[in-house]
Amino acid sequence: MEIAGSSSASDASATMGPKQVAENVRATYDNEDDFEMTEGAVAKKWQGTAADRRDMSALGRVQELRRNFQFLGILGFACTLIATWEVIVTTLGTSLTDGGTAGLLWGFIIVFIGFSFVYLSVAEMVSMAPTSGGQYHWVSEFAPPASQKILSYIVGWLCFTGWQCAITSITFLAGSTIQGLIILNDPTYVPKQWHATLLIIALTVFSIFFNTVLAKKLPLVEGLLLVLHVLGLFAIIITLWVLAPRADAYTVWTEFTNGGNWNSDGTATLVGLAAPIISLIGFDCAVHMSEEVKDASSTLPKAMLWSFGFNASLGFIMAVTICFTVGNVTEVLNSATASPIIQIFFNTTQSYAGASILTVIIILTLTSAAIAEVATASRQLWSFARDKGIPGHRIIGHITPKSNIPLNAVLVSLTVTSLLSLINIGSTTALNAILALTVVSLLCSYMIVISLVILRRIRGQSLPSRRFNLGRMGLPINILAMCYLMPIFVFAFFPVTSTVTPESMNWAIVMFGGIMGFALVWYFIWGHKEYVPPVALVKRQEYED
Repeated sequence: MEIAGSSSASDASATMGPKQVAENVRATYDNEDDFEMTEGAVAKKWQGTAADRRDMSALGRVQELRRNFQFLGILGFACTLIATWEVIVTTLGTSLTDGGTAGLLWGFIIVFIGFSFVYLSVAEMVSMAPTSGGQYHWVSEFAPPASQKILSYIVGWLCFTGWQCAITSITFLAGSTIQGLIILNDPTYVPKQWHATLLIIALTVFSIFFNTVLAKKLPLVEGLLLVLHVLGLFAIIITLWVLAPRADAYTVWTEFTNGGNWNSDGTATLVGLAAPIISLIGFDCAVHMSEEVKDASSTLPKAMLWSFGFNASLGFIMAVTICFTVGNVTEVLNSATASPIIQIFFNTTQSYAGASILTVIIILTLTSAAIAEVATASRQLWSFARDKGIPGHRIIGHITPKSNIPLNAVLVSLTVTSLLSLINIGSTTALNAILALTVVSLLCSYMIVISLVILRRIRGQSLPSRRFNLGRMGLPINILAMCYLMPIFVFAFFPVTSTVTPESMNWAIVMFGGIMGFALVWYFIWGHKEYVPPVALVKRQEYED
């Protein structure tokens, strides 16, 4: 069965076959050299396995990045980027306000089960098409012909938004923790919002160093950071279990709180799911490193699912530990440090030095997550620019010779993060909304691509061959993933409290609408003339189920 071609600049292309579409796409390039796939963009030893070369040929791509990640390297990359237990402890205030200890623990279990279906779906898709484009590429292949181009473009912007905001989110959490540590040790320190902005920029610059100067050593660096990720967890939980007073199990597992004054404990718990969701979202990060992974169509599904399971286990251990050793919740939430976890550390150790050491562990692991986030965001951005999906694509889509890294995309990620961090000078609330914007953007990308796979399966249309195959369980797993994603997408826009003021408002809805509005305006004015949906370059002529 022939794959459907992408819609081109004109609506008539919706009925064209792949070859006709490819010819139209070829005509959109300024010269033939832009389109032709040439061999030898990187040294042969970095081109991966025979399977990688077949995949790149089928996708119509040339190897431009070094395939220097193997299973353990990309496993460490995903585990450190999705800093599950670190996010659990740094977003503790949200969980304790809405849901309490019972809400956090049961909510984490629900979120884990829901995301299991999502990542199983994503794992199958990356095995079909292991490309740095990820979701927007898959959408361009799986969508009905008439909507391939516009939907792929929208999802490209969703992933761009989600991953660029993710850098700001993780550095914001790290910067806030640094400020809390300073407050703990210097009561005379008066935190200013511009201090946090400078910390965000400084942490991002530090992460850029690892993604440029040490780019060739990134797999080794990620392996070492994985060790820190694991040892840091055990250093904290052992300290808490040995020194902290413990609550009884019945209270921890059954008492919900409704500090946001919602209409019920159930609603409060759903709002409080934001923390577990943030801690477990984004394992598609490995997907956007596809073109740097050896034997990607086999390695990536396994690495993504193993990293998800491993991180979720560590996160749950930390969540249980914190819930049993939190102590006086009111005191923790009203801490002068503005960081509940730092107050818990101090209450436990009764030592400024002890609390500081435990806090430094979190700062280091959050910084390591930022290093990986920059890598993921820049690769996704580079891939989208390669297909002319954003303004300035010629510059952003450039690969630095010899180093084989998307340097310009890395620098754009630094610029975007710096600009977003400036929001904090005017409003901490608005910057907090960046966390929610990260979540809703990625959730929306998952929903669109999974819904399209469901549509193909229901219609009996075949899918590309893959080495990780869900088989007959594919459709049920995809449907369960959508049943989980749709409600949490709605609740991701909710504020922490039911009484909404300009200070408590979740401004993610405004930011989300603004960015998507800009993307669509750009598309209809100029983007539709330039954007090349990936399906137009795909060479495989039939899907094998």
